[in-house]
Amino acid sequence: MFLKILLLVVFFGIMIAVGLYCRRHATDVSGFVLGGRSVGPWLTAFAYGTSYFSAVIFVGYAGQFGWKYGLASTWIGLGNAFIGSLLAWAVLGRRTRIMTQHLHSSTMPEFFGCRFKSPSLKVGASIITFLFLIPYTASLYNGLSRLFEMAFGMDYTICIIIMAILTGIYVIAGGYMATAINDFIQGIIMLIGIIAVIIAVIASKGGFTASLAGLAQVSDESVSAIPGAFNSFFGPDPLNLLGVVILTSLGTWGLPQMVQKFYAIKSEDAVKKGTVISTIFAIVVAGGCYFLGGFGRLFSDAIELSPNGIPVGGYDAIIPTMLSYLPDILIAVVVILVLSASMSTLSSLVLASSSTITIDLLKGSLIKNMDEKKQVFIMRIFVVVFIVISAGIAIFQYQSSHSATSSNSATFIAQLMGVSWGALAGAFLAPFLYGLYWKKTSGAACWVSFIFGSVVMVLNMLFRPSFPAILQSPINCGAFCMLAGLIIVPLVSLFTPKPEKAMVEEAFSCYDLKVQVSQKRSLID
Repeated sequence: MFLKILLLVVFFGIMIAVGLYCRRHATDVSGFVLGGRSVGPWLTAFAYGTSYFSAVIFVGYAGQFGWKYGLASTWIGLGNAFIGSLLAWAVLGRRTRIMTQHLHSSTMPEFFGCRFKSPSLKVGASIITFLFLIPYTASLYNGLSRLFEMAFGMDYTICIIIMAILTGIYVIAGGYMATAINDFIQGIIMLIGIIAVIIAVIASKGGFTASLAGLAQVSDESVSAIPGAFNSFFGPDPLNLLGVVILTSLGTWGLPQMVQKFYAIKSEDAVKKGTVISTIFAIVVAGGCYFLGGFGRLFSDAIELSPNGIPVGGYDAIIPTMLSYLPDILIAVVVILVLSASMSTLSSLVLASSSTITIDLLKGSLIKNMDEKKQVFIMRIFVVVFIVISAGIAIFQYQSSHSATSSNSATFIAQLMGVSWGALAGAFLAPFLYGLYWKKTSGAACWVSFIFGSVVMVLNMLFRPSFPAILQSPINCGAFCMLAGLIIVPLVSLFTPKPEKAMVEEAFSCYDLKVQVSQKRSLID
C-alpha cells in the first residue's frame, strides 16, 4: 500500500508541477488553447494518442469486446492504429493545420463558422460539442474507479473528486502546453505499463501458447456454437466487430478534442514525424489493450456470471479481475497507467469544451467585447464548470446503477462512449472532411449532418428497442451515422445553393500560397 500511495503522490506532483511551469504559455487564447501553434511532433503525437486511449478503452471496451469477440478484438486496436491514427494524420493533419491557421480558427466550431462564413453554424457546433462531451467525460471516471476500488479499497466518489481536482489544477494553470507535456509523460507510462501487464497476465496462465490453448477450449453457446470461436481470426461475430472498428477508428476524424491536436502542431516536418510516432503508439497501446482483453474468458472461474452469461459486476469488472492476481508492484503500475490514460483524455475534453463555449458561443454573441485576458479567464471558469458537471453525472450514475439490475448497467461505459462518439463524429466528421477538401460543400449540408448525427443518437438512447436490431447497439448506430454523413453531405451540397465563390476561393487560397523552403526540404525540378 505504501508503494502504491508513493507512486500516486509522485505522479500527481509531477502533473501539478508541469501545469505551474507552463503558466507562461497560457497568457493568451492561442497559448491557452493551442500552445501558440508551436508544439513539436513527439508532444503532439503523444497528446493525440493519450487523448484517444483512456480508461474507457482499457477497462470498458477491452473488457467487454475481449469477452465478446476473444482474440479477434485485437482487430479493434489495429483499426485504431491504422485508420484512427495513421490515416487520420495523413488525410487531416497537414490540411487542418494550414487551413485553420489561415482562417484564424482555434476550435472545430470556429472552423465551421469561418470556413462557411456562418455564425449560426459555429453556435450550433459548439452546443453539440459541449452537450456530447459531457457523457464521454463521465464514462472516464467509471473505468478508473474500478481499478482504484480494487487497488486501494477507496470509495468511488472520492476517486472522482481527486481526479477531477488534480486535472483541473494543471489544465487551468498551464492550458494546452501543460496537457501536451503531461500527455507525453503519461504516454511513456502507458507504453511501459501495457507491455508489462500483458506479459504478467499471460504468464499467470502458463504463457502464450498455454493461454491460446486454454482460450480454444472456451465455449459459450449463447454467443457462438462454433468450437474455438474465441481463438479464431475474426471471432464469433464479425459484423458487430466491424461496427466497433468503424466507430472507434473512423470516429476520431470527427472528434473536436482529437482534431484540435492538428491545429497546434509546429511544422510540415512535425506532421510527418508525428504520423509515424502516433501510429506506433496506437499499435502498442490500443493493440495491447484489446489483445489483453481477448484473454478475459480464461478468468471466468473468478467472474460470477448471470443466467444470460453477462458478468454480474458488468463487463467493466473483467479487466480489474484479470489484474487482481498480479503482484502489488504491477497493480501499482496499472493504476498509474489507467490514471495516466484517463487524466490525459479528461484534460483534452475539458479544454475542448471550455474553449468552444467561450470562443464559439459567448464571444461576439452573448458578450460583445471580450479581450484576450477575459477570454482566458472565462475558459478557466468553464474548465471548472465542465469538470463539476461530468463528475456529478458519474457519481449519480454510480449510485443509480447500484440500485439497478446488472443487465441494465453492465455495458454503461460502452454505451456512454458509443452515444458520445456517435453523435460528435456523426455530426462533424463529414462536414469537416469535405470542408477541407471539397469547394462545393454547402452550409446547408453541414446543418443536415449536424442534425442527423446528433438527433439519431439521441433517439437511439431514448427509444433503442424501436431501432432495427443491428442499430440497437449505440456503437453500431454511431458507426452508421458517420458513414451516412459521408453520403449526406455531398448529396445535400449538390441540391442546395452553392457557396459564394469568392468565400471558397479565399478559404482554399492557403493551399496555393507560394513559400520558399531550403533545398534539404524540397528538391528543385
